[in-house]
Amino acid sequence: MSTTSAIFRQCDYGPSTLSLVAAVVLLVAGCSSAPPIKTGTPMPGAFREHALTQQHGYLRATVAVLRIEEAQVEFGVDLAKRWLQAIWIKVENHDDMPYWVLMPSLDPNYFAPDEVAYTLRDQIQDQDLYAFMGKLRRLAFRNPIAPHSVVSGFVFVSMDLDQKQVDLQLLSANRVEELVFFLPVRGLNADTLFDVEQVRTSDAEILLDEDGLRQALTDLPCCTTNEEADAFGDPLNLVLIGNAEDLFPAFVRRGWHATEATYAGSIMKTLKSFLFGERYSYSPISPLHAFGRQQDIAFQKPRRSVHQRNHLRLWLTPLRFQGKEVWVGQISRDIGVKFTTTSKFLVTHVIDPDVDEARNSFVQDLLFSQGLVKVGYAEGGPVATESKPARNLGDDPYFSDGLRAVMLLDKTDRPIREVQFFGWEHAPPHSATRRLDLPASVQ
Repeated sequence: MSTTSAIFRQCDYGPSTLSLVAAVVLLVAGCSSAPPIKTGTPMPGAFREHALTQQHGYLRATVAVLRIEEAQVEFGVDLAKRWLQAIWIKVENHDDMPYWVLMPSLDPNYFAPDEVAYTLRDQIQDQDLYAFMGKLRRLAFRNPIAPHSVVSGFVFVSMDLDQKQVDLQLLSANRVEELVFFLPVRGLNADTLFDVEQVRTSDAEILLDEDGLRQALTDLPCCTTNEEADAFGDPLNLVLIGNAEDLFPAFVRRGWHATEATYAGSIMKTLKSFLFGERYSYSPISPLHAFGRQQDIAFQKPRRSVHQRNHLRLWLTPLRFQGKEVWVGQISRDIGVKFTTTSKFLVTHVIDPDVDEARNSFVQDLLFSQGLVKVGYAEGGPVATESKPARNLGDDPYFSDGLRAVMLLDKTDRPIREVQFFGWEHAPPHSATRRLDLPASVQ
């Protein structure tokens, strides 16, 4: 077996593999393409500056997720070392009845104040532990919220570094009120969808009706390329229609995480995940190019380690449909890792050759996001078969029916039964393509 086709397998590392890993570490240390996040020391209470507020009926709630540095200022300890995160909640109750915040709605495995203190005891002098427990109890959010009163405090949950969904459910004597918040956390060296919008909204917009959209999507390039644009990579098989405020909740709800920029720290964390099976949900992704630039943003849904993950890349285009932005993307499923001389890091992922499976799996995933409005397929991708596959830049074979999944999203909650369809193309019913079955009316 050649080194370019040998797949890493966990706990099967010979001397040559370890030597190569050591070489990669040294190479990464000298080839960092992006520095880690640099932030100044925040002032106490600075988290309130990025809090979000919602009002529903008699209730008004404000929520903030503390960033790593903010938590250190507020509590004097590093919650992140134990993968803990603090959420600050303020509830104003203008009703005539009391309410209780249901803590498991924030995190089924939320942490009690004393538990947090004891977990962090290695950062506290022994004689100060009980005093620290008392401090966290005083700062914690305490039920109930009495009629015509205001209660605020912290709840401790499992940490997310890129984005967080906060489901705030409040129970009274005869009803439950729910307010859902989606908050960027910004604990990574990674852009958000909102960052991409700010950078690229200066592009001249091209307004399209449905027929124009279909034609424009068909006319797009078939595939990603290398930086020189002289070789094809993975197919452009995905189109998302929606502004950042539409896409962001869908990605958060379905557990898609941002990918960090490639720098020494992120590569080291990736190697630790590879060697020791540690979970790293934000592992960098290699750059592919389209429209003269590398991807604007990338997301992934990882397995336990970096060996397997679904990942996608997105480019924001100047196309607009029904007042919403059009993002063109590439999605595939990583099923392993291999040595390669085509990457400066000497390793790359192996993709599942059935790229249509990853595409259709993503469509079905977003059906459960409560944000999918309309779905369909457009032509424009490369057509390849199992017997005559195409190959990407990593020399991995893949086959496809040549269709792009097109999804229109909105921030308004929508059940699956209300999802509509673009009456365009449909995935052919051959055995090699596991597809989303559309109603007969659009077949």
